[in-house]
Amino acid sequence: KAGLHSNSTVQMSVSKTPPPPSTNHLAIPPSSTSSPSSSATSPSATPHSTSLPPASPVKISMQEHFAINVCPGPILPIPQISDFFPRFHDYPCTPPPPREKKILKEETFNGETGGGYRDEERRDSNDAVREEALDSDDDDTYLGTLEFSLLFDQENNCLHCTIHKAKGLKAMDSNGLADPYVKLHLLPGASKANKLRTKTLKNTLNPVWNETLVYHGITAADMTTKTLRLCVCDMDRLGRNEFIGEVRVALKKLKEGESKRYNMGLERIAQVRNKETNNQTVEQGALVAEEERGRILVSLCYNTEKSCLLVGIIRCAHLAAMDSNGYSDPFVKIILQPDMGKKSKYKTSVKKKTLNPEFNEEFSYDVSLDQLAKKTLEISVWDYDLGMSNDFIGGVELGINASGQRLKHWFECLKNKGKKVECWHTLTQQGAPSSEKPD
Repeated sequence: KAGLHSNSTVQMSVSKTPPPPSTNHLAIPPSSTSSPSSSATSPSATPHSTSLPPASPVKISMQEHFAINVCPGPILPIPQISDFFPRFHDYPCTPPPPREKKILKEETFNGETGGGYRDEERRDSNDAVREEALDSDDDDTYLGTLEFSLLFDQENNCLHCTIHKAKGLKAMDSNGLADPYVKLHLLPGASKANKLRTKTLKNTLNPVWNETLVYHGITAADMTTKTLRLCVCDMDRLGRNEFIGEVRVALKKLKEGESKRYNMGLERIAQVRNKETNNQTVEQGALVAEEERGRILVSLCYNTEKSCLLVGIIRCAHLAAMDSNGYSDPFVKIILQPDMGKKSKYKTSVKKKTLNPEFNEEFSYDVSLDQLAKKTLEISVWDYDLGMSNDFIGGVELGINASGQRLKHWFECLKNKGKKVECWHTLTQQGAPSSEKPD
């Protein structure tokens, strides 16, 4: 009975334990010729000698399978060609940051890895380069470049500004393009009086103008204090024109008679520069106050053969705006004092809606040279108003009682007989005619 009981327990334990893992599907039956001693020890040994069940197979998706085989590292998005050319989008977008690459250790000449630098220094340099790359990729920081040249003609008191082209302008319209033009101002005292503008080019981010704009009445003193501001704007017929960017050039860096070419990157309005120009305005308050009225180019010539004084009113520049539209309708009056009657009063034609009129008109006074030395020529600029009294813009007096450049101009006319002497004069409110009220 004991033998039968032991055999039955062995059969029950074998049936309960799982079959050992094997490559064959056939199970090996237990041997029936086992000895009683072995069968007696088997119940205590079988629970400890049996192995654990096999692990179930790992299930992965087809996408993960190919990703593991193709790309062992982290899965990164594939960069599109449009990411490197953001201006081809219908809307402005920022290109993605550069992909980080693992730098392999390289042996250098001194046997050290990584070029002999410390890890901290290398991390700082990499972080700095990465920040610069991110800053340069910012769509708001890169606005394009403007190429232009400047030439100062001191003999004729002219500043020639040639606008060549712009490159890589920021897209402002929905079609990914812009309608750019360039606007020029002289600082301090930017107004419509000293504003010049190029033509507008349609649907382009790389416009080519090759257009020359001229500032008249620019003296050597202006070149030391003035700053030229060039703004690139986008014209919008339905709405307000949009500002793209600007550049500023201090005219004191420009040499007389030398044409200098610039290629500068556009930037946003700098508040620091505005503060600097405001400080210059405060320091030169009296001079700026005079310039705000404008300037006039006058020619004087005494003809000895006809014994007459020829006064030429050539042009005005940077006149003060007197009308609500920001412009004036200027004309010039000249009077030779003491009053000689109607023959001493002349008036030019009226130039409509302009702050930089060009007259090129000449008037004659029959007067001897001895009498001319005692007289004073009063020149005044007015704004014409229909049905109302004309507004006084500014004036200047030339004669023996004048001072500075006005007295020098008068003496050169009397000294150089038969020679036309031209000179720019600043208009002031104190130069109003004493013997005449506004019309």
